Amino acid sequence: METISVVWNEAVGTVKPMHCVNNAPLLGTSDALWDTLHKAAVPYARLHDTGGIYGGNRYVDVPNIFRDFSADPDDPASYDFAFTDWLLEKFRAQGVRPFYRLGVTIENDCRIRAYRIFPPADDLRWARVCEHIIRHYNEGWANGFHYGIEYWEIWNEPDNEEDPLTNPMWRGDMRRYFSLYEVVSNYLKEKFPHLKIGGYASCGFYAILGESVNADAHVSSRFDYFTRFFQAFLEHISSDAHKSPLDFFSWHSYSFIDSNLKYAAYVREMLDSYGFTNTESILNEWNPGIAERGKLQDAANIAGMMCAMQNAPLDMLMYYDAQINSAYCGLYDPVAKTVFKAYYAFWYFGKLYRLGTQVKSGVSCSGLYAVAARGGEEGGILVSNLTGEAKSFRADVGAFRRADVYRISETGEAESGEKPERIALAQDTVFRILPGEVVYLNLH
Repeated sequence: METISVVWNEAVGTVKPMHCVNNAPLLGTSDALWDTLHKAAVPYARLHDTGGIYGGNRYVDVPNIFRDFSADPDDPASYDFAFTDWLLEKFRAQGVRPFYRLGVTIENDCRIRAYRIFPPADDLRWARVCEHIIRHYNEGWANGFHYGIEYWEIWNEPDNEEDPLTNPMWRGDMRRYFSLYEVVSNYLKEKFPHLKIGGYASCGFYAILGESVNADAHVSSRFDYFTRFFQAFLEHISSDAHKSPLDFFSWHSYSFIDSNLKYAAYVREMLDSYGFTNTESILNEWNPGIAERGKLQDAANIAGMMCAMQNAPLDMLMYYDAQINSAYCGLYDPVAKTVFKAYYAFWYFGKLYRLGTQVKSGVSCSGLYAVAARGGEEGGILVSNLTGEAKSFRADVGAFRRADVYRISETGEAESGEKPERIALAQDTVFRILPGEVVYLNLH
Protein backbone atom coordinates (compact mmCIF):
# COMPACT_ATOMS: atom_id res chain seq x y z
CA MET A 1 0.00 0.00 0.00
CA GLU A 2 1.44 3.35 -1.10
CA THR A 3 0.76 6.71 0.49
CA ILE A 4 0.31 10.16 -0.99
CA SER A 5 0.80 12.60 1.86
CA VAL A 6 -0.84 16.00 1.58
CA VAL A 7 -0.63 18.90 4.03
CA TRP A 8 -3.64 20.90 2.94
CA ASN A 9 -2.90 23.94 5.12
CA GLU A 10 0.74 24.27 3.97
CA ALA A 11 0.98 26.25 0.74
CA VAL A 12 4.25 25.89 -1.17
CA GLY A 13 3.52 28.36 -3.98
CA THR A 14 1.31 28.70 -7.00
CA VAL A 15 0.55 25.95 -9.46
CA LYS A 16 2.91 26.90 -12.27
CA PRO A 17 1.98 26.88 -15.98
CA MET A 18 3.26 23.38 -16.69
CA HIS A 19 0.56 22.59 -19.26
CA CYS A 20 1.40 25.15 -21.93
CA VAL A 21 1.76 24.11 -25.57
CA ASN A 22 3.27 25.14 -28.85
CA ASN A 23 0.71 26.22 -31.44
CA ALA A 24 -2.92 25.12 -31.74
CA PRO A 25 -5.11 22.40 -33.30
CA LEU A 26 -5.26 24.12 -36.67
CA LEU A 27 -7.65 22.50 -39.15
CA GLY A 28 -7.63 25.23 -41.75
CA THR A 29 -9.99 27.84 -40.35
CA SER A 30 -12.26 25.28 -38.66
CA ASP A 31 -13.30 25.79 -35.04
CA ALA A 32 -13.60 22.03 -34.44
CA LEU A 33 -10.96 21.54 -31.73
CA TRP A 34 -10.14 25.02 -30.49
CA ASP A 35 -12.32 24.75 -27.39
CA THR A 36 -10.10 21.93 -26.11
CA LEU A 37 -7.57 24.61 -25.17
CA HIS A 38 -10.09 26.44 -23.02
CA LYS A 39 -11.34 23.23 -21.39
CA ALA A 40 -7.77 22.40 -20.35
CA ALA A 41 -7.13 25.97 -19.13
CA VAL A 42 -4.01 26.12 -21.32
CA PRO A 43 -2.39 29.39 -20.23
CA TYR A 44 0.17 30.00 -22.99
CA ALA A 45 0.81 28.82 -26.53
CA ARG A 46 4.21 29.40 -28.07
CA LEU A 47 4.18 30.52 -31.69
CA HIS A 48 6.96 28.62 -33.45
CA ASP A 49 6.68 26.53 -36.64
CA THR A 50 3.12 27.84 -36.72
CA GLY A 51 1.22 26.77 -39.81
CA GLY A 52 3.82 24.22 -40.87
CA ILE A 53 6.70 24.61 -43.31
CA TYR A 54 7.86 28.24 -43.63
CA GLY A 55 5.13 29.25 -41.21
CA GLY A 56 2.59 28.31 -43.84
CA ASN A 57 3.84 31.44 -45.66
CA ARG A 58 1.20 33.31 -43.66
CA TYR A 59 1.68 33.03 -39.91
CA VAL A 60 3.84 34.70 -37.23
CA ASP A 61 7.31 34.59 -38.86
CA VAL A 62 8.88 37.98 -39.41
CA PRO A 63 9.29 37.36 -43.19
CA ASN A 64 5.59 36.43 -43.41
CA ILE A 65 4.52 39.66 -41.75
CA PHE A 66 7.18 42.00 -43.17
CA ARG A 67 7.63 40.51 -46.64
CA ASP A 68 9.98 43.07 -48.17
CA PHE A 69 12.93 43.86 -45.90
CA SER A 70 13.69 47.00 -47.95
CA ALA A 71 10.24 48.43 -47.18
CA ASP A 72 9.61 51.21 -44.66
CA PRO A 73 9.32 49.70 -41.12
CA ASP A 74 7.22 52.69 -40.01
CA ASP A 75 4.59 52.25 -42.75
CA PRO A 76 1.62 50.01 -41.87
CA ALA A 77 1.32 49.15 -45.56
CA SER A 78 4.63 47.25 -45.27
CA TYR A 79 3.05 44.62 -43.03
CA ASP A 80 0.75 41.66 -43.67
CA PHE A 81 -0.87 40.80 -40.34
CA ALA A 82 -3.97 39.06 -41.75
CA PHE A 83 -3.51 35.42 -40.78
CA THR A 84 -1.61 36.13 -37.58
CA ASP A 85 -4.42 38.49 -36.56
CA TRP A 86 -6.91 35.67 -37.13
CA LEU A 87 -4.79 33.22 -35.15
CA LEU A 88 -4.27 35.48 -32.14
CA GLU A 89 -7.97 36.33 -32.00
CA LYS A 90 -8.72 32.60 -31.83
CA PHE A 91 -6.31 32.25 -28.92
CA ARG A 92 -7.89 35.23 -27.17
CA ALA A 93 -11.33 33.66 -27.47
CA GLN A 94 -10.04 30.54 -25.68
CA GLY A 95 -8.26 32.47 -22.93
CA VAL A 96 -4.81 31.42 -24.19
CA ARG A 97 -1.97 33.95 -24.13
CA PRO A 98 0.53 33.89 -27.02
CA PHE A 99 4.23 33.38 -26.33
CA TYR A 100 5.55 35.10 -29.44
CA ARG A 101 8.70 33.86 -31.16
CA LEU A 102 10.27 36.62 -33.25
CA GLY A 103 12.14 34.92 -36.06
CA VAL A 104 11.54 32.14 -38.55
CA THR A 105 10.32 28.55 -38.82
CA ILE A 106 12.86 25.75 -39.06
CA GLU A 107 13.97 24.80 -42.59
CA ASN A 108 14.67 21.09 -42.29
CA ASP A 109 15.65 20.79 -45.96
CA CYS A 110 18.12 23.67 -45.87
CA ARG A 111 20.82 21.46 -47.41
CA ILE A 112 18.94 21.80 -50.69
CA ARG A 113 18.41 25.52 -50.27
CA ALA A 114 18.01 27.93 -47.37
CA TYR A 115 15.47 30.74 -47.71
CA ARG A 116 14.71 32.66 -44.50
CA ILE A 117 17.15 31.42 -41.86
CA PHE A 118 19.92 33.90 -42.68
CA PRO A 119 20.87 36.55 -40.11
CA PRO A 120 19.14 39.85 -40.86
CA ALA A 121 21.03 42.15 -43.21
CA ASP A 122 20.57 44.95 -40.67
CA ASP A 123 19.98 44.04 -37.01
CA LEU A 124 18.65 47.43 -36.00
CA ARG A 125 16.21 47.49 -38.90
CA TRP A 126 15.03 44.01 -37.93
CA ALA A 127 14.56 45.26 -34.36
CA ARG A 128 12.40 48.11 -35.66
CA VAL A 129 10.23 45.62 -37.53
CA CYS A 130 9.82 43.62 -34.32
CA GLU A 131 8.94 46.82 -32.50
CA HIS A 132 6.04 47.43 -34.86
CA ILE A 133 4.81 43.84 -34.58
CA ILE A 134 4.71 44.34 -30.82
CA ARG A 135 2.95 47.70 -31.17
CA HIS A 136 0.37 46.13 -33.49
CA TYR A 137 -0.58 43.44 -30.99
CA ASN A 138 -0.16 45.38 -27.76
CA GLU A 139 -0.77 49.06 -28.59
CA GLY A 140 -3.26 49.04 -31.45
CA TRP A 141 -0.79 50.25 -34.10
CA ALA A 142 -1.90 49.68 -37.72
CA ASN A 143 -5.50 48.82 -36.77
CA GLY A 144 -4.15 46.44 -34.19
CA PHE A 145 -5.02 45.16 -30.74
CA HIS A 146 -4.32 45.51 -27.05
CA TYR A 147 -3.55 41.92 -26.15
CA GLY A 148 -0.84 42.62 -23.61
CA ILE A 149 1.44 39.85 -24.92
CA GLU A 150 4.22 39.52 -22.33
CA TYR A 151 6.78 37.13 -23.79
CA TRP A 152 8.83 37.98 -26.88
CA GLU A 153 11.45 35.41 -27.83
CA ILE A 154 14.34 36.35 -30.11
CA TRP A 155 14.84 33.54 -32.65
CA ASN A 156 14.79 29.78 -32.10
CA GLU A 157 17.66 27.29 -31.81
CA PRO A 158 20.49 29.33 -33.35
CA ASP A 159 22.72 26.62 -31.84
CA ASN A 160 21.13 23.84 -33.91
CA GLU A 161 24.37 23.05 -35.81
CA GLU A 162 27.88 24.45 -35.43
CA ASP A 163 28.36 24.56 -39.22
CA PRO A 164 26.15 27.36 -40.57
CA LEU A 165 25.76 25.51 -43.86
CA THR A 166 23.96 22.63 -42.17
CA ASN A 167 22.11 24.62 -39.51
CA PRO A 168 18.36 24.56 -40.33
CA MET A 169 17.67 27.56 -38.07
CA TRP A 170 20.57 29.98 -38.34
CA ARG A 171 22.97 30.55 -41.26
CA GLY A 172 25.52 32.24 -39.03
CA ASP A 173 27.98 31.41 -36.28
CA MET A 174 27.36 31.88 -32.58
CA ARG A 175 28.93 35.33 -32.42
CA ARG A 176 26.63 36.55 -35.17
CA TYR A 177 23.64 35.48 -33.10
CA PHE A 178 25.04 37.14 -30.00
CA SER A 179 25.27 40.37 -31.98
CA LEU A 180 21.65 40.08 -33.11
CA TYR A 181 20.45 39.34 -29.60
CA GLU A 182 22.42 42.23 -28.13
CA VAL A 183 21.02 44.77 -30.60
CA VAL A 184 17.42 43.54 -30.61
CA SER A 185 17.02 42.84 -26.89
CA ASN A 186 18.38 46.21 -25.85
CA TYR A 187 16.32 48.03 -28.46
CA LEU A 188 13.07 46.29 -27.52
CA LYS A 189 13.70 46.62 -23.79
CA GLU A 190 14.22 50.34 -24.19
CA LYS A 191 10.95 50.65 -26.11
CA PHE A 192 8.98 48.23 -23.91
CA PRO A 193 10.57 48.05 -20.44
CA HIS A 194 7.48 46.30 -19.05
CA LEU A 195 7.64 43.33 -21.44
CA LYS A 196 9.65 40.13 -21.10
CA ILE A 197 12.39 39.91 -23.70
CA GLY A 198 14.50 36.78 -23.97
CA GLY A 199 15.61 33.75 -25.93
CA TYR A 200 17.16 31.82 -27.41
CA ALA A 201 15.30 28.49 -27.37
CA SER A 202 18.43 26.38 -26.90
CA CYS A 203 18.53 22.90 -28.42
CA GLY A 204 19.28 21.52 -24.96
CA PHE A 205 21.91 20.25 -22.58
CA TYR A 206 22.25 16.55 -23.29
CA ALA A 207 26.04 16.81 -23.06
CA ILE A 208 26.01 17.25 -19.28
CA LEU A 209 24.69 13.69 -18.98
CA GLY A 210 26.34 12.22 -22.06
CA GLU A 211 23.10 10.56 -23.13
CA SER A 212 21.61 9.68 -26.48
CA VAL A 213 18.17 10.89 -27.46
CA ASN A 214 15.38 9.67 -29.70
CA ALA A 215 16.64 10.13 -33.26
CA ASP A 216 13.46 12.01 -34.14
CA ALA A 217 14.69 14.87 -31.97
CA HIS A 218 17.44 15.48 -34.54
CA VAL A 219 20.19 15.61 -31.95
CA SER A 220 23.27 13.40 -31.84
CA SER A 221 26.87 14.62 -32.13
CA ARG A 222 26.05 18.26 -31.53
CA PHE A 223 25.57 18.12 -27.76
CA ASP A 224 28.87 19.76 -26.81
CA TYR A 225 28.18 22.70 -29.11
CA PHE A 226 24.80 23.34 -27.47
CA THR A 227 26.51 23.67 -24.09
CA ARG A 228 29.44 25.76 -25.35
CA PHE A 229 27.00 28.09 -27.09
CA PHE A 230 25.05 28.59 -23.85
CA GLN A 231 28.11 29.43 -21.78
CA ALA A 232 29.48 31.79 -24.44
CA PHE A 233 26.07 33.48 -24.71
CA LEU A 234 25.91 34.13 -20.98
CA GLU A 235 29.48 35.43 -20.98
CA HIS A 236 28.67 37.79 -23.85
CA ILE A 237 25.45 39.33 -22.54
CA SER A 238 26.73 39.62 -18.95
CA SER A 239 29.93 41.44 -19.95
CA ASP A 240 30.21 45.20 -19.47
CA ALA A 241 30.84 45.70 -23.18
CA HIS A 242 27.77 43.78 -24.37
CA LYS A 243 25.36 43.84 -21.45
CA SER A 244 21.90 42.78 -22.55
CA PRO A 245 18.59 42.00 -20.84
CA LEU A 246 17.46 38.41 -20.39
CA ASP A 247 14.03 38.31 -18.77
CA PHE A 248 13.68 34.64 -19.62
CA PHE A 249 15.90 31.91 -20.99
CA SER A 250 14.16 29.28 -23.10
CA TRP A 251 15.50 25.82 -23.83
CA HIS A 252 14.42 22.45 -25.22
CA SER A 253 14.62 18.79 -24.28
CA TYR A 254 13.29 15.58 -25.75
CA SER A 255 14.50 13.47 -22.84
CA PHE A 256 12.53 11.92 -19.99
CA ILE A 257 11.75 13.07 -16.45
CA ASP A 258 14.95 12.27 -14.55
CA SER A 259 17.16 13.88 -17.18
CA ASN A 260 14.93 16.93 -17.50
CA LEU A 261 15.10 17.52 -13.76
CA LYS A 262 18.90 17.60 -14.04
CA TYR A 263 18.79 19.93 -17.03
CA ALA A 264 16.46 22.32 -15.17
CA ALA A 265 18.86 22.39 -12.22
CA TYR A 266 21.82 22.99 -14.57
CA VAL A 267 20.10 25.89 -16.36
CA ARG A 268 19.15 27.53 -13.07
CA GLU A 269 22.68 27.13 -11.70
CA MET A 270 24.25 28.59 -14.84
CA LEU A 271 21.88 31.56 -15.00
CA ASP A 272 22.48 32.36 -11.34
CA SER A 273 26.25 32.04 -11.69
CA TYR A 274 26.27 34.76 -14.35
CA GLY A 275 24.09 37.09 -12.30
CA PHE A 276 20.75 36.31 -14.02
CA THR A 277 19.06 35.35 -10.77
CA ASN A 278 15.72 36.87 -11.77
CA THR A 279 15.70 35.36 -15.26
CA GLU A 280 12.89 32.86 -15.78
CA SER A 281 13.84 29.38 -16.97
CA ILE A 282 11.36 28.09 -19.53
CA LEU A 283 11.42 24.65 -21.13
CA ASN A 284 9.41 25.53 -24.20
CA GLU A 285 9.84 22.44 -26.34
CA TRP A 286 9.51 19.00 -24.81
CA ASN A 287 7.86 15.72 -25.69
CA PRO A 288 8.36 12.38 -23.93
CA GLY A 289 8.31 10.46 -27.21
CA ILE A 290 6.21 10.36 -30.34
CA ALA A 291 6.50 6.56 -30.44
CA GLU A 292 3.79 6.44 -27.76
CA ARG A 293 1.42 8.77 -29.60
CA GLY A 294 -2.19 7.76 -29.13
CA LYS A 295 -1.36 5.29 -26.35
CA LEU A 296 -2.21 5.41 -22.66
CA GLN A 297 1.49 5.47 -21.78
CA ASP A 298 1.87 8.85 -23.48
CA ALA A 299 -0.73 10.34 -21.15
CA ALA A 300 1.05 8.95 -18.09
CA ASN A 301 4.45 10.17 -19.29
CA ILE A 302 3.09 13.67 -19.90
CA ALA A 303 1.28 13.87 -16.57
CA GLY A 304 4.35 12.55 -14.74
CA MET A 305 6.51 15.18 -16.41
CA MET A 306 4.15 17.99 -15.41
CA CYS A 307 4.05 16.81 -11.80
CA ALA A 308 7.84 16.44 -11.57
CA MET A 309 8.64 19.79 -13.19
CA GLN A 310 6.14 21.60 -10.96
CA ASN A 311 8.64 20.99 -8.16
CA ALA A 312 11.75 21.76 -10.24
CA PRO A 313 13.57 25.13 -10.57
CA LEU A 314 11.52 25.88 -13.69
CA ASP A 315 8.97 28.59 -14.42
CA MET A 316 7.07 27.25 -17.42
CA LEU A 317 6.71 24.06 -19.45
CA MET A 318 5.49 24.08 -23.08
CA TYR A 319 4.69 20.84 -24.91
CA TYR A 320 5.68 20.51 -28.56
CA ASP A 321 3.36 20.28 -30.46
CA ALA A 322 -0.39 20.97 -30.31
CA GLN A 323 -0.51 21.39 -34.08
CA ILE A 324 -2.77 18.57 -35.20
CA ASN A 325 -0.85 17.58 -38.35
CA SER A 326 2.55 17.75 -36.67
CA ALA A 327 4.46 14.48 -36.24
CA TYR A 328 5.13 15.66 -32.67
CA CYS A 329 1.45 16.11 -31.74
CA GLY A 330 0.27 13.56 -29.21
CA LEU A 331 -2.89 15.43 -28.22
CA TYR A 332 -5.08 15.14 -31.30
CA ASP A 333 -5.97 12.33 -33.68
CA PRO A 334 -5.43 13.78 -37.20
CA VAL A 335 -7.71 11.17 -38.79
CA ALA A 336 -10.67 11.10 -36.39
CA LYS A 337 -10.28 14.82 -35.63
CA THR A 338 -10.66 14.24 -31.91
CA VAL A 339 -8.43 14.05 -28.85
CA PHE A 340 -6.03 11.29 -27.88
CA LYS A 341 -5.92 10.09 -24.26
CA ALA A 342 -2.85 12.28 -23.63
CA TYR A 343 -5.02 15.38 -23.94
CA TYR A 344 -6.55 14.62 -20.56
CA ALA A 345 -3.19 15.01 -18.85
CA PHE A 346 -3.47 18.68 -19.85
CA TRP A 347 -7.14 18.80 -18.87
CA TYR A 348 -6.42 17.43 -15.40
CA PHE A 349 -3.40 19.63 -14.80
CA GLY A 350 -5.57 22.54 -15.91
CA LYS A 351 -7.91 21.70 -13.03
CA LEU A 352 -4.98 22.03 -10.61
CA TYR A 353 -3.96 25.26 -12.30
CA ARG A 354 -7.43 26.74 -11.85
CA LEU A 355 -7.32 25.86 -8.13
CA GLY A 356 -4.22 28.02 -7.94
CA THR A 357 -2.33 27.15 -4.75
CA GLN A 358 0.00 24.16 -4.58
CA VAL A 359 0.13 22.47 -1.18
CA LYS A 360 2.83 20.28 0.27
CA SER A 361 2.65 16.66 -0.85
CA GLY A 362 4.81 13.58 -1.20
CA VAL A 363 4.68 10.02 -2.48
CA SER A 364 5.98 6.86 -0.86
CA CYS A 365 7.57 5.23 -3.92
CA SER A 366 9.56 6.26 -6.97
CA GLY A 367 7.76 6.18 -10.28
CA LEU A 368 4.55 7.48 -8.75
CA TYR A 369 4.20 11.21 -9.40
CA ALA A 370 1.70 13.51 -7.68
CA VAL A 371 0.87 17.19 -7.18
CA ALA A 372 -1.84 18.56 -4.89
CA ALA A 373 -3.55 21.96 -4.93
CA ARG A 374 -6.41 23.79 -3.27
CA GLY A 375 -8.63 26.75 -4.03
CA GLY A 376 -11.80 27.91 -2.33
CA GLU A 377 -13.74 24.88 -1.08
CA GLU A 378 -12.04 22.45 -3.46
CA GLY A 379 -8.88 20.41 -3.55
CA GLY A 380 -7.20 18.38 -6.24
CA ILE A 381 -4.61 15.62 -6.49
CA LEU A 382 -3.10 14.55 -9.82
CA VAL A 383 -1.40 11.14 -9.85
CA SER A 384 0.54 9.40 -12.63
CA ASN A 385 1.73 5.80 -12.36
CA LEU A 386 5.04 5.18 -14.12
CA THR A 387 6.12 2.33 -11.84
CA GLY A 388 5.18 -0.39 -14.31
CA GLU A 389 3.00 -2.03 -11.66
CA ALA A 390 -0.54 -1.69 -10.41
CA LYS A 391 -0.59 0.34 -7.20
CA SER A 392 -3.03 0.85 -4.36
CA PHE A 393 -2.66 4.07 -2.44
CA ARG A 394 -4.20 6.12 0.32
CA ALA A 395 -4.21 9.90 0.06
CA ASP A 396 -4.56 12.42 2.85
CA VAL A 397 -7.97 13.87 2.08
CA GLY A 398 -8.14 16.30 5.00
CA ALA A 399 -11.64 17.55 5.73
CA PHE A 400 -12.93 16.74 2.23
CA ARG A 401 -15.81 14.26 2.23
CA ARG A 402 -16.44 13.40 -1.39
CA ALA A 403 -14.40 13.05 -4.55
CA ASP A 404 -14.95 13.04 -8.27
CA VAL A 405 -12.44 10.48 -9.53
CA TYR A 406 -11.32 11.14 -13.09
CA ARG A 407 -9.27 8.42 -14.76
CA ILE A 408 -7.36 8.02 -18.01
CA SER A 409 -7.34 4.26 -18.48
CA GLU A 410 -6.69 1.63 -21.12
CA THR A 411 -10.33 0.62 -21.32
CA GLY A 412 -12.95 2.67 -23.07
CA GLU A 413 -12.71 5.62 -25.41
CA ALA A 414 -10.49 8.64 -24.81
CA GLU A 415 -13.57 10.65 -23.90
CA SER A 416 -14.07 8.50 -20.80
CA GLY A 417 -11.45 10.75 -19.21
CA GLU A 418 -14.19 13.39 -18.89
CA LYS A 419 -16.59 11.16 -16.93
CA PRO A 420 -15.79 10.95 -13.22
CA GLU A 421 -16.92 8.46 -10.62
CA ARG A 422 -18.29 10.19 -7.48
CA ILE A 423 -17.41 8.52 -4.19
CA ALA A 424 -17.69 9.23 -0.47
CA LEU A 425 -14.37 9.76 1.29
CA ALA A 426 -12.82 8.55 4.51
CA GLN A 427 -9.24 8.76 5.75
CA ASP A 428 -8.78 5.08 4.91
CA THR A 429 -10.24 5.26 1.38
CA VAL A 430 -8.07 3.19 -0.96
CA PHE A 431 -7.55 4.15 -4.58
CA ARG A 432 -6.17 1.87 -7.26
CA ILE A 433 -4.10 2.97 -10.24
CA LEU A 434 -2.93 0.61 -12.98
CA PRO A 435 0.40 0.87 -14.83
CA GLY A 436 0.35 3.85 -17.14
CA GLU A 437 -2.87 5.25 -15.72
CA VAL A 438 -3.49 8.86 -14.69
CA VAL A 439 -5.95 9.69 -11.91
CA TYR A 440 -7.26 13.08 -10.88
CA LEU A 441 -9.09 13.41 -7.56
CA ASN A 442 -11.38 16.42 -7.43
CA LEU A 443 -12.10 16.82 -3.73
CA HIS A 444 -15.08 18.64 -2.15
